[in-house]
Amino acid sequence: MLRWLRAFLLAATGLLTLAGAHAESPSPVDKLRELYRRPAEIPFPASNPYSENKAKLGQTLFFDPILSRSRTRSCASCHNPSLSWTDGLQVALGEKLKRQTFKSPTLLNIAWIEPLGWDGHFHTLESVTFGPITTPSNMNSSEKLVISRLSENPGYVQMFEAAFGKGHITREKIELALATFQRTIVTPDAPFDRWIGGDELAIDSDAKAGFALFNGKANCSSCHSGWLFTDNSFHDIGVARGKDLGRGKLFPSSTALKYAFKTPTLRDVARRAPYMHDGSIGTLRGVIELYDRGGINRPSRSAQIVPLHLTEQEKHQLIAFLETLTSPAKPYAVPSLPR
Repeated sequence: MLRWLRAFLLAATGLLTLAGAHAESPSPVDKLRELYRRPAEIPFPASNPYSENKAKLGQTLFFDPILSRSRTRSCASCHNPSLSWTDGLQVALGEKLKRQTFKSPTLLNIAWIEPLGWDGHFHTLESVTFGPITTPSNMNSSEKLVISRLSENPGYVQMFEAAFGKGHITREKIELALATFQRTIVTPDAPFDRWIGGDELAIDSDAKAGFALFNGKANCSSCHSGWLFTDNSFHDIGVARGKDLGRGKLFPSSTALKYAFKTPTLRDVARRAPYMHDGSIGTLRGVIELYDRGGINRPSRSAQIVPLHLTEQEKHQLIAFLETLTSPAKPYAVPSLPR
């Protein structure tokens, strides 16, 4: 396997020329594996450092429908840990089952993802908090109502004091707590991670061939890069034209950003159907078919999106690789809500 992968890397990635490499230089395999190696620690910003009490408060708020006007919706309604922190729906649903514009994005590894939102209009995780809470078609609440409800709840008063010390419950404290908890949502090792770490038996030969395609002929890694499998950027990949211009709404003079949406992480991707910002593609096979034909050819389409002419075997191998990015499912213990 290593001989075959070295040959691929030499031809497709240009990371290192084997013939001219010094004996002590890292091999192409080691070079590439390093690009996909998971970080050792979660990055918490200096403006919102981690504390156990703050994370516990944020976790409790996340699962509590007290944040929605009708007390029927919580953050977890759209970001369910059993569904890889999304909801499995084509587009998110708000109060009274009102359809939202976009599919619920996963919160997996959100500590490393900025800017946020399919069009990137949230600059920090903290700034996301009251977006869905106050949107009428989503949780339909208000800052004043949320703070009033939490302040009237003795259990929450105690939790806020444990996290922040004595003082009133404020919007900022709610934002800090929820963001702290969400940054702890990190994917466990997947089979791919074990292979990157040196376990040659962690994934099969089809998946290894798919990894080569991912970094080579299929050019997936041009956008889905690194251990997060996202470049944190925005691209028009030629998905069917809709009313929403994506990033182009924020930069109306930019042709390149018209219909450009956030590159999603591929972690747990096999469990996160349907796909795309609008949930318009139901299967991984459908996604690969989109990329294979190059999507809609229009002025805003990314230069990286071109017809691939993949064979049936290559499509199968790409799916086999993508399936190795799924971490083992584990039961999630939802916290008891304070009263």
